[in-house]
Amino acid sequence: MALTTVQFLMRVWRLFSRRSRLPRLVCLLGCFGGLVFSSRGTLQFDVFLGYDGAVHEADWFPVACEVLNDGPPFNAVFELSNEGGGRNQSRQMVLELPTNTRKRFVLPVFASAGRSSRWSARLLDEKGKIRAERDGLVARDRTWDSPLIGAVPRTFGGLPDFPKITSRQEEFQPLVARLQVDHFPDTPFALEGLDALYLNSERALDLKDNQVTALLAWLNGGGHLILGVEQPVDVNGNLWLRQLLPCALTDVVTKPIKGEIQKWLRGENIEPKPVPPSSNTAAPAVTPIDPKLARRYGLKMAPGFRADGRGGLASPANPFVSLAADEAFDQAELPVATGSVRDGKVLLSLDNLPLIIEARRGRGRLTVLTFSPEREPLRSWKNRAWFWAKVVDLPSTWFTRPDFNRYGGMSIDGVIGAMIDSTQVRKLPVKWLLLLLVVYLVVIGPLDQYWLKRINRQMLTWLTFPAYVALFSGLIYFIGYKLRAGETEWNELHLVDVVPQGEQAELRGRTYASVYSPVNARYELVSEQPYATLRGEFQGPWAGGIESSRATVEQRGNGFRGEI
Repeated sequence: MALTTVQFLMRVWRLFSRRSRLPRLVCLLGCFGGLVFSSRGTLQFDVFLGYDGAVHEADWFPVACEVLNDGPPFNAVFELSNEGGGRNQSRQMVLELPTNTRKRFVLPVFASAGRSSRWSARLLDEKGKIRAERDGLVARDRTWDSPLIGAVPRTFGGLPDFPKITSRQEEFQPLVARLQVDHFPDTPFALEGLDALYLNSERALDLKDNQVTALLAWLNGGGHLILGVEQPVDVNGNLWLRQLLPCALTDVVTKPIKGEIQKWLRGENIEPKPVPPSSNTAAPAVTPIDPKLARRYGLKMAPGFRADGRGGLASPANPFVSLAADEAFDQAELPVATGSVRDGKVLLSLDNLPLIIEARRGRGRLTVLTFSPEREPLRSWKNRAWFWAKVVDLPSTWFTRPDFNRYGGMSIDGVIGAMIDSTQVRKLPVKWLLLLLVVYLVVIGPLDQYWLKRINRQMLTWLTFPAYVALFSGLIYFIGYKLRAGETEWNELHLVDVVPQGEQAELRGRTYASVYSPVNARYELVSEQPYATLRGEFQGPWAGGIESSRATVEQRGNGFRGEI
């Protein structure tokens, strides 16, 4: 049984006062020393990388930290860096740690350290002393286009699931990462590595205001939020959720499924319009592919599709079509939240009751499930994994394509960098280099010998030769500086996306900047935008997957202060 500090000191007092002849003063001094030693307290320092340990290649991911300080108060600096070295950025955050406090915070980090990277996290005090350290932190790497879904379910067993693909490589498998509410990001940058996010309406009540603001910013910026409704009271009792939903929920009714969800999963309710054959050819008619359906089912000229004689698409290798029915599920009853639909469109209904509603929110997409996918009968449905694959909108080719060799690749940052590169960066002309070389050889050779021989001081060549070297070195440096150094230059390129918000609009953009410096110097960058952070130019997987610049970035609230 664990002993408290007071119990330990009381036992020490009894031991020395009864069984020993030592004076009680010595015992008091010993107890006082033990009390002073125990007052130092402990420091708990935990670091959690990525989305439940998973990181998308070349994308942002969250680093959640939890610090418990039982000792004296101090001002701490959290620092995260890549152990592989290179020109990677160091991320920092300043925080105060009073006595007996527990603090949790999330830091957005860009995955630019290459595959199988190892990270190091340190907690420093105001004197720069390391108070706690975590080395060798490793996350599970996922390829840049591998589906990565976040989930905040009601229970652990309610996590979404996906079918296994043909590839045996783990980094290509679709992954669902469980996010804890305590470590949920409070900045939209930390959510950009997710392709979609499932949120249970009951757990939505536990999100804090800053977490909700970050979630809505991520959604309006292009995210895909999937909401599963447990009870209408979860929505009606939550102001931000009630305003976000495209429907007003009032009651819950139970309806028999009758195989309607299975039909929707197979796509049997989609009726393509036939096109008559052309009059100048005897080729058979080809059913046209609707662009919207093509995006939903992944109908592209890719492996898994066969073309007819005219080069058109004849039929896709759609694994959803061949799914076997689950009789027990089709005959079961499903509790459904009822109400009225305000906007969006109904993707699936059951006896005119909407089951799946989809609506646009800014540049993003909101999918509402008016039932709980974590309860029966969906929880034990045999095709539950395929249901989630279709709700998340995974293309069918992801489960039928034979090859997944997608390593390597270039980064679009190089194109942006070429647009804002400084015109002052130029090479020294070759003719000037050759001219300086000829003059240098003439001076240290014939000219030096001629005038030293004329003054009869040939031994002075031990002095004149080093002087020539120093003179021409300084001259070459000065000429080269004048020809190519130029002046300090700062270039910016702003890409701004206008996100409509009713009669108003929200501006969401990225700033690409380049700095040309004629000398070795450090420059400070500061931003106080609603959400802002900094990263270097990403060189792409073929170039090692690292950043081309070195910087120290300190997150200050939603803004940052950086030194490059």
